[in-house]
Amino acid sequence: MNRAFTMPSIVVRHMASYMTGMKRILSVLLLVALVAGLSLIWVQRKADPPVETIVASSLKSLHEQNRLSAFAARFVTVVTSRKDQFGLSAQKTLILPAMVRYEVDLAKLKPSDLDWNVATRTLSVSLPPVEISGPEFDLSATQEYESGAVLMALTDAERVLDAENRNKAEIDVLKQAKAMPTLRLAQDATIRAVSASFAMPLAAAGIEAKVKVEMKQ
Repeated sequence: MNRAFTMPSIVVRHMASYMTGMKRILSVLLLVALVAGLSLIWVQRKADPPVETIVASSLKSLHEQNRLSAFAARFVTVVTSRKDQFGLSAQKTLILPAMVRYEVDLAKLKPSDLDWNVATRTLSVSLPPVEISGPEFDLSATQEYESGAVLMALTDAERVLDAENRNKAEIDVLKQAKAMPTLRLAQDATIRAVSASFAMPLAAAGIEAKVKVEMKQ
């Protein structure tokens, strides 16, 4: 006659107690691992701030500059004005060099103009258009040629001609400044400067990223 094998009750109690203890140990280990993982993430974020934090800091630095002037150009304008009166004539020609600066109003650069693409690791920046500041005329290098001394002596022809030439000079310099390829050179210089302002802090933080800067038209 076969007799069924029965495990002593004391052994069963010991195994149940053992399993309960193991479950508690595993729960504690899982909790410790979770806390350690969260702590590691927190430490890494403190040591290596996320891209958004670095970009925001770079944007703040640019705002503190207010305006960025990365390019300047020198132009020379030659203008002539003539006045006829009382059968007489007077004419003045003005040759005047001028400096023009190309600037970007960084206060107009908003967070919405920045976009971080995680997949391509590319920061896209949309810049406000370049603005022309000036012209600043170099009056010490002015050259003038005139004729019609009689009319200028009898009337205010000289004052009128000078005013016309100054107005024409400013218009001509701005026309030259807005023409390509000078404007393109100014845009490229500005784009390089802004790109470096974002790329260098990212590289210093050990973040591999591309910076793509475009200028609004």
